[in-house]
Amino acid sequence: MSADLTHIDTWLFDLDNTLYPPSSGYIELIEERIRQYFMRLTGLPSDEAWAVQKRYLDEHGSAVPGLIAHHDADPHDFLRDVHDVPLDSLEPDDGLRQAIRRLPGRSLVFTNGSRWHAERVLGRLGLADLFQEVFHTEAAGLISKPDPRAFDALIRAHDVTPATTAFFEDRAVNLAPAAILGMTTVLVGDHAKASTEAYVQHRTASLTAFLNAASLKTVP
Repeated sequence: MSADLTHIDTWLFDLDNTLYPPSSGYIELIEERIRQYFMRLTGLPSDEAWAVQKRYLDEHGSAVPGLIAHHDADPHDFLRDVHDVPLDSLEPDDGLRQAIRRLPGRSLVFTNGSRWHAERVLGRLGLADLFQEVFHTEAAGLISKPDPRAFDALIRAHDVTPATTAFFEDRAVNLAPAAILGMTTVLVGDHAKASTEAYVQHRTASLTAFLNAASLKTVP
């Protein structure tokens, strides 16, 4: 069944593994850079360094708040380092472009990545012109989803009304605070259909197919 999104006028999208598929392998390049960074930072072997990073991900939503809390490391240097990977594996998807383009109202990106990273990826995907704003980790004060403070900062910065906002994410945990605020939540990815979280209202393996099938507000 198609989703009734006729009440939505703000379309909020996660970036990584949401606006492009995990099968691209792009995020794996970033993860390898993160692994190498944590090995240098901690002096630990690969598996142990990665375990530290994963703990920060679970506790804080991303590595950046963990770096700030536990290490004398420059988070901006970290963001630049780990996102400096080739974009070759990312390909524009005209179907997704057209699906986003038809959405009534405004479209925003909400990412735990850096501004530089978001600009590079959106440019490579050919989607940059479709988004009115990108809310990145620097704009959130280096606080990451799912921390409610990141959502509060987004709402203040861009005058977002949760009741008329749909949020699309590949990580279910990041949808929990959105649901509490009253946003319509959509989990995206091959894993979505298997999720059982009560705060996930819609699930789809294909963002393009979901948007194309949804009932949208009619704009005069």
